[in-house]
Amino acid sequence: MSMHAQPLAVGDGRRAIAFDARGDIALDAFLSEVRGVAATLPEARYAINLCDDRYRFLVAFCAVALRGQTTLLPPSRAPAAIEGVQRQHPDSYCIGDDCVSDGALPLLPQHHVRMPDILPRLDGPSPHIGGEALVAIGFTSGSTGCPKPNAKTWNSFRTSTAQNLAALQDLWPDGATPHIVATVPPQHMYGMELSVLLPLLGGAAVHGARPFFPGDVAAALRDARTHRLLVTTPVHLRALVESRVDLPALAAIVTATAPLPQALAAAAEALFGCEVREMFGSTETCVIARRRTAIEERWTPLPGVRVHPQPDGTLVHAAHLPAPVALADLVEVDGDGAFRLRGRQEDLLEIAGKRASLGDLTRCLLAVPGVEDGVVLQLDEREGNGVRRIAALVVAPMLDEASIMRVLRDSIDPVFLPRRLLRVDALPRNATGKLPRDELLRLLQRDMA
Repeated sequence: MSMHAQPLAVGDGRRAIAFDARGDIALDAFLSEVRGVAATLPEARYAINLCDDRYRFLVAFCAVALRGQTTLLPPSRAPAAIEGVQRQHPDSYCIGDDCVSDGALPLLPQHHVRMPDILPRLDGPSPHIGGEALVAIGFTSGSTGCPKPNAKTWNSFRTSTAQNLAALQDLWPDGATPHIVATVPPQHMYGMELSVLLPLLGGAAVHGARPFFPGDVAAALRDARTHRLLVTTPVHLRALVESRVDLPALAAIVTATAPLPQALAAAAEALFGCEVREMFGSTETCVIARRRTAIEERWTPLPGVRVHPQPDGTLVHAAHLPAPVALADLVEVDGDGAFRLRGRQEDLLEIAGKRASLGDLTRCLLAVPGVEDGVVLQLDEREGNGVRRIAALVVAPMLDEASIMRVLRDSIDPVFLPRRLLRVDALPRNATGKLPRDELLRLLQRDMA
């Protein structure tokens, strides 16, 4: 990789890098604010970017990089997650606004720098940083264990963004500027790739907000003039479909972070009149493959990406990765390089000589009429015969446990039926729809207390 300095953002200074209900924000104006905020930052090695407003996140991210510092991306904005990252990186500060978690925080984190309401501007040359600069450390979600750090250089982000652009650019006309509205937070690696790096390095424009409710998503999309690209998750997409909200014409919908059911993809395409393109990746690898889930089962690797099955997972080779990365996902690769996902080694169950997967069991639970959400997991403790028990949490306001179990007995082998089934008002999904394992176990333990 080149050691030479590379631009923080590409394109003509007059092009739109962001937009909202008030109109476009030009690249030149954005870079002026980046220089202005960079001049105000404290001396440190790391910064935790907690900005909820996507445009302000973009400014802070680039300002931190311009100062030669590294942005830390905690797995969530929950106080415990922020404090954990701060303990691991003592030479750090937080930058953001007053509200810095998914719920209201009575106290701000330690070493907090508040972004000014009106961002300062500073004239100067076009910002460049070294290609080998460590610009971000992303942390895995913790859905399968403790969050783990993953370092990203500017050159690796430039290469992965070029791959993402190649995988998406057929969704809008040549030379057009896609206008992105994203429901996923920019702190998540998928959100970083599609709503931060694509505007910086791919010529896209992004809405400054992070809409949550269907009506808010529709309003944000209407702020875009044309070539609207909705970047979302299966959880948000299901809410949009079930609400039957009226969305303006879309170039496409892109989704990631969790498996997208084929039926949901097809329903979204029929309702919103555009392609739904699912992306596959991880914090460790960034996006590595895509598919049109409504009509495709196989995943097509992005340019320069190769996957190789291993006994306990998959080895990913890619131009943006300094070395092959091992994933826990099991794959079946065809001769043309496309692959099918076959679950995860840790999700495979073997009891009494029979096999199943937690993913398949969860799909059976979600197929029960009246079940709105649910998950099946295997507990850590073992019974007298050495078998780890299976439990389930379910959101089903109109059903009781007995009626749910009666339906499950028709589709699940008795040895894989949940020994514990807990009805809850809502599952503890994070901002991207993932379910941290420790939160699920905490719910189950609270019910036993």
